[in-house]
Amino acid sequence: MTFRQAMASILWGLFLIPGTAYADQLTNKLESLVMPGPLSIAHEKYKEQCTKCHSPLDQTRQNTLCIDCHKNVEQDIKKAAGFHGRSPQVSGSECSSCHTDHEGRDMDILGFNRETFNHKMTDFILTGKHTSVSCNECHVKDKKLHEAKTDCFSCHEDDDSHEGDMGRECESCHTSDIWQKVKFDHSKTKFPLKGKHEKVECKSCHPDPRYKKTPSTCVDCHGGNDDHEGRFGQKCESCHETEDWKKAKFNHAKDAKFLLKGKHENLACEACHTSLSPKQENSKKCNDCHAPVDVHKGRNGLKCETCHSETSWTKSSFSHDKDTKFPLNGAHKDVECFTCHRGEKKKAEKLRICIDCHTPDDVHEGQLGKDCRSCHGQTKWLEKVKFDHDLTLFPLNGMHAITACDECHITSEYKNAKVACASCHEADDIHKQALGQDCATCHNPNGWAFWQFDHDQQTKYDLDGAHAGLACNACHKNPVKGKIKLEKECADCHRSDDIHQGRFGTMCKRCHITESFKTIRIGR
Repeated sequence: MTFRQAMASILWGLFLIPGTAYADQLTNKLESLVMPGPLSIAHEKYKEQCTKCHSPLDQTRQNTLCIDCHKNVEQDIKKAAGFHGRSPQVSGSECSSCHTDHEGRDMDILGFNRETFNHKMTDFILTGKHTSVSCNECHVKDKKLHEAKTDCFSCHEDDDSHEGDMGRECESCHTSDIWQKVKFDHSKTKFPLKGKHEKVECKSCHPDPRYKKTPSTCVDCHGGNDDHEGRFGQKCESCHETEDWKKAKFNHAKDAKFLLKGKHENLACEACHTSLSPKQENSKKCNDCHAPVDVHKGRNGLKCETCHSETSWTKSSFSHDKDTKFPLNGAHKDVECFTCHRGEKKKAEKLRICIDCHTPDDVHEGQLGKDCRSCHGQTKWLEKVKFDHDLTLFPLNGMHAITACDECHITSEYKNAKVACASCHEADDIHKQALGQDCATCHNPNGWAFWQFDHDQQTKYDLDGAHAGLACNACHKNPVKGKIKLEKECADCHRSDDIHQGRFGTMCKRCHITESFKTIRIGR
């Protein structure tokens, strides 16, 4: 322990109360008295804040305190970057072993020697011409050494003849040996040079010089040599190669994804690829060429190949059962095509469900959905109508199973029928809704007179003593909508029987029992 640290420890023990703000201020004052020497100019502002750099009772915190201020050094050490992160002499060493203080205002605490410094210990290794460049060329005065720029463009912007068109990564073409010596691999760009392009002068494509946004499609350069006058589009590479412009290759099935067979094989290219019909340049649908001879006028859709073949347009093959998802059964077999396929193409393709044709026959006004097949058959609309009521939200049980449909379904709009018991049985409700509207709680569909209800099991209020023989309407007096809610305290019903007039509270059951209000619990 140094003399200064020893003195600080003694003063702490004798005079101070550790942990107080006053103690920290007094410690700094006392420590400044035993300071071994004046601080350097860089740390002068901390001369009254010794604890900023020193921990009197913990010398091991010295490095931690340094790092708290010098965050850039901390980041370098963590990332193994920069001088402090790369140099082996820094690892595991105390900061004070290189940077000492208290040796005067003009003391150089960096200990940096430009002549002997090894630049390999930094993130920027000096190669080529950089090895002979003066330090001051990159390390500007009044700037910290680690703030020097490391990208080429920051120093060589004035040397950039491309005026920024090629970006700021000069090293992709230039080397540090000679700026004028250029290396560039065109194959690493989006336009590798192949065939005749390898021998073309750079300025032929990059005039001025201009490198950014250079046209890269064939037609940009070869549009004037297009004998097809644009009829085959602008993708010249689909037929031509970079080896020889005049040598053409084209496989209609592979390259155009349209196999020429039947009568298409003998057609001239211009029959489909005409300059007057841009739509047909990429035409692959029959209707694009054969619309004038479509006797269906688009009512059977645009997939002509479903019925017709390339061999003969007039020869047709079509099976509605096999080729569509709508097999024709029952009365549908004798219906003319145009009866269903009578609109535009899109409407014809969507004909998949009954309601598309049978909306006028739907007496249910759409309430039972659009799939009429769930009840009706295809032979006759009103013959053998089938419906399973048990699959609805109201299965028919007991007496409901033999009740006529029109007892509940007054109209053909079936979903208007009510499902609540009280909707049909309001006249049978002798309780006058005092027990709510959910009759099924007590009654069952086998017979209105068959009922059961266990007040002890189905509610949170057990009926015992004199309560067990009471009629329901003794407590349930008023009509109820929704959940039944009654008060449970004795006083709610027996307030008029309270001879104590409330002096003993409302908890009657502490003294009284349900068998008889006049009977008092023994020992109470």
